[in-house]
Amino acid sequence: MDSRKGVSREELKQGAVVLLAVLLVLGLVSAWSVLIPGVMDWDNIVVAVIGSLRLTGPVAAAFAAWVAARRRRADRLRALTTWQAVRPPLAILMVVVGAFGATMTVLAVRALITGEGDGPLPGGVAMGAAGLSLYVVAGWVVGWVAPVAVAPLAAGFGTYALFTWLAGGAPWADRLAPAVHDPYDALRMMPAAAFTDQALWLVGITTAILLGWAALITRQTLALAAALIALLAAGTGVARLLGEPQEVAASENIAYTCQEWPIVVCVHPGMRGGLGELGSTFTTIAARLAGTPAAFNRVEQRSRSDTEEAGKGVVPIHVDDLDAGYADRAASEFVEGLARPCPGSPAGGYRAIVVAWLRDEPLPSGPLPEHRRAATWFARLTETQRRDWLRMFFTDFATCRLQSRYFGGDVRREPPAAPSYPMNPPYEHEDTAPSRHEAPTPGRARRPGGAPASAEPGGSRHAARR
Repeated sequence: MDSRKGVSREELKQGAVVLLAVLLVLGLVSAWSVLIPGVMDWDNIVVAVIGSLRLTGPVAAAFAAWVAARRRRADRLRALTTWQAVRPPLAILMVVVGAFGATMTVLAVRALITGEGDGPLPGGVAMGAAGLSLYVVAGWVVGWVAPVAVAPLAAGFGTYALFTWLAGGAPWADRLAPAVHDPYDALRMMPAAAFTDQALWLVGITTAILLGWAALITRQTLALAAALIALLAAGTGVARLLGEPQEVAASENIAYTCQEWPIVVCVHPGMRGGLGELGSTFTTIAARLAGTPAAFNRVEQRSRSDTEEAGKGVVPIHVDDLDAGYADRAASEFVEGLARPCPGSPAGGYRAIVVAWLRDEPLPSGPLPEHRRAATWFARLTETQRRDWLRMFFTDFATCRLQSRYFGGDVRREPPAAPSYPMNPPYEHEDTAPSRHEAPTPGRARRPGGAPASAEPGGSRHAARR
């Protein structure tokens, strides 16, 4: 282009360089923010790059609208051929798609350095490039139709609002937007065919809009026929896209990465870096739940939307990322599900004591004095004693029926028929040693819980002599 056409070659080159740099930086920053922390998986990378279109797309549309507006003002009285009409938007498309490819390359190098295999889904990469192309063509048409100073702003904010609305709309509408579901779930992804069909739809509608615009300003029948063919391709993509399941559970056929000892822990291959911490955390919980109805020997990562029931001895866990504290979050969610909540009930304080122990946290004091006595009593038990206690009272714990007498109960007020727990430590308010003012009874002993034992043989005869 020369200076008489509204934008000189030098301006276009400088603008293209600036656009390339801006899109690359913005794409990397936004894609990095979408990546799941600690997860090295090609699907995760592709979804992150596609997610960056939410910001890079409007910027590309604004630049295309700026060039189109200036071109329209310069070519108002000049007849154009189809090639002359489509060449400027195609040049912008090359720059924009190049920036997308550079972003994808940087993230791919990161994945290769960490040892990822297989490579990205071609359909996902094509879908991302096609979506960015749609932003450019939409911006170009806006700038051409309304060659005013605010055209770039209108194109940028308009495309952002439109595609954000589509992505968050009805299930059929969100498939038409150049985006993927947010947040990304590594265990529940769109099938590979869906990416290909979405790319076909986006390429078709982009080509149809561009050629339809060219046919309108050039009055070329051939361009109009090509636009109709592209529209048919877009319709084919939509029909196939809406006929496909929106997402599939990867856990149904995923090749888990597992740690086999001391219990089996299986996660998505991209999250294998979390096996060590997850194994350590859940091994402790498995040891404490051994012998109870909640005992398990296998931990398996599942999607939050997966409703399939786990087998006996298998614990499904939800690990959304490998950010700091991921193992504790997964363990807390699992432990909280072992017993139903007890809102407004004294049993809630006792439940909190057991839950804190299972989560390996400090025991809470509780809102009531009996809760504090129970916490003190439970803290004095050994680890073996606590496990035995949980085996005895797990059903009461799970059904919110724990009572104060389960935590070393006062046998003087409610003497049980048999000792409720042979390993009870002494109470805070009881002293197993004889008082200064009370002479010890020969032959009498006290149990650890404070209840007197039977007299030894011969004890009553000594008392009779005295």
